Amino acid sequence: MTQRQIEVATSDGIASAHLFGDAGATAGVILYMDAFGPRAALFGMAERLADEGYAVLVPDLFYRFGTYGPFDAATAFSTPETATQLRSMIGGTTQAMTAEDTGFFLAALRQAGATGPIAVVGYCMGGSRALTAAGTYPDDIVAAASFHGGNLASEAPDSPHLLADRMRARVYVGTAGVDGSFSPEQSNRFVDAFRRAEVDFALENYVGMTHGWCVPDHSVYEVNGAERHWRRLTALLAETLKAG
Repeated sequence: MTQRQIEVATSDGIASAHLFGDAGATAGVILYMDAFGPRAALFGMAERLADEGYAVLVPDLFYRFGTYGPFDAATAFSTPETATQLRSMIGGTTQAMTAEDTGFFLAALRQAGATGPIAVVGYCMGGSRALTAAGTYPDDIVAAASFHGGNLASEAPDSPHLLADRMRARVYVGTAGVDGSFSPEQSNRFVDAFRRAEVDFALENYVGMTHGWCVPDHSVYEVNGAERHWRRLTALLAETLKAG
């Protein structure tokens, strides 16, 4: 399995990205980062997906801010200085920005040889980006997964649930049992929108898990819940990417 860093030219500059996978992998996956940026923990997750036979792209969504970090996922939000920086970067990287960037990420995967079906998966802030991508590029994305994603059905004008009627992808959402960024009210709104749009979707509540449980370097990482997430994700990808 190979790994290499590439540069993806976008409308706003150059986004660094890491590409994983063996030569000949024709199905692709975009892995959207959580709030702490691309790092070893996410690269390990990308390698695990690449071992399933996919070309996996992990782009830096914060590239507009230049050099930053690295951030310690276990302590970044409990340290005032880094918490302020992170909140500024999250707020300054809009859904519209990532949606536009995704067109270039898709092209980068195609150029790398992933000429088959494409899926997207995201964690934390990346979860909403994955769903927005599915609604923005319905002809390109066949599966989308969000894990502990926040604000998936908020009252904001760029909330991903508003794109449900444009999605053709199969959608999976895994949410923490208690998560202030995806409340029961949002969950109800999400289900209503996706059912009315007749999207093929599943929403699963991971009781006992806390926001961030899937990512190994997070302070609330939980191995059993993380392995459950892997079973769901790899099944989704096998049924959509490998089945054609």
